Amino acid sequence: MKKALLNFFSRIEPDKSKRLLHTAYDAFFTFAFTPNHVTKDGVHVRDGMDLKRLMVFVVLALQLSYVMGTYNIGHQHFVALGQYLGFWEGFHLKLSYGLVKLLPMYVVSMVVGLGIEFYFASKKGHAVEEGYLVTGALIPLIMPPDLPLWILSVAIIFAVIIGKEAFGGTGMNVVNIALLARVFVFFAYPGTISGDEVWVAGLTKAGAGGVADYGWFTMHVLNPLFSAFGWAGFDPTAAVVDGYTGATPLALAAKGGWEAVSQVYTPSQMFWGAIPGSAGETGKPFIILGALMLALTGVASWRIMLSMVLGMSFMGLLFNAWGFNAFMQIPWYYHFSMGSFLFAMAFMATDPVTAASTNRGKWIYGFLIGVIGMIVRVMNPAYPEGWMLAILFLNVFAPLIDYFVLQGNIKKRLKYAQ
Repeated sequence: MKKALLNFFSRIEPDKSKRLLHTAYDAFFTFAFTPNHVTKDGVHVRDGMDLKRLMVFVVLALQLSYVMGTYNIGHQHFVALGQYLGFWEGFHLKLSYGLVKLLPMYVVSMVVGLGIEFYFASKKGHAVEEGYLVTGALIPLIMPPDLPLWILSVAIIFAVIIGKEAFGGTGMNVVNIALLARVFVFFAYPGTISGDEVWVAGLTKAGAGGVADYGWFTMHVLNPLFSAFGWAGFDPTAAVVDGYTGATPLALAAKGGWEAVSQVYTPSQMFWGAIPGSAGETGKPFIILGALMLALTGVASWRIMLSMVLGMSFMGLLFNAWGFNAFMQIPWYYHFSMGSFLFAMAFMATDPVTAASTNRGKWIYGFLIGVIGMIVRVMNPAYPEGWMLAILFLNVFAPLIDYFVLQGNIKKRLKYAQ
């Protein structure tokens, strides 16, 4: 069977002069088969793990976050309308609505990003570099569910070309590409990614006077389908209930501390993810499972994860002791479930290209992200979250951290050699 499949791929292989076609062929071929390159002489070790399969591990670790994030998009939409308030009520409506919002973002992310990858690979005359598989899966999870697709496309084009291809492609980028796309949206189109209304999808307004805003697919495809099964459908006349706020726990904490948060959300809701926010950050147990998978398989560094936890805990305890404002007085352990710390720790800070490479450097790198991220979260009045900026900042300094660690090791060994 394997030999027949190899023969089939050999027959359809396009001429290498047709660069774009051959690039596409090579991408699919190397996805189906592991490379057979070995050293010419001497002992060598064969391993089935290559870059594609390494990236696939990360994508698999994200799947539970995708499932939870998709469902929570629908759940938050119906909570705003005062419908199906129980988490599992209206299951088919919540899941289908989440898919309507998140699936197009995923498709656009992959089509635009991989399209750029294919173009540059064909121009350079080499194989497609697989790093975007993870980036393309991360981007929809860190964006608002109602973000216009054209803005998402522009952000991806900017991030991939300026942040990656300009530096030489996969493995050469200085900063995390997914976070660069997010920071582009944050500074270029701040109204689409900040405030209380952007994290709840499908409403004309996330407050008094707001009504459901359903598209053609929802009304003319999903509603007739559900009606055929005798299931409840989407109500286009539904309005936002009085007193509803789409504010995230962090937005509430910035204004009134833990008392303001606890009046709207319970610790259980924040931990399990039944709160407004980006799709990837909400379900904390599923993020933890993904982090454990990456750490146990060696795909991501447990040193970076643990040091980030230590850095954030240290700064949280320091703020609790200081207690200058209500945000500082929030018990430090609630900061783990209030925002995107765990998602940033598991899938963003551990990017092996942009993180520190030395073991000691990883401890320093992760600890500083935890410290700086907490400072930005608690003390920045304009943006009550800090991991995006902290990680990008430490991405730039990661080579310097490794340099000083290596210089320290060299000096230590020279001292013993003398």
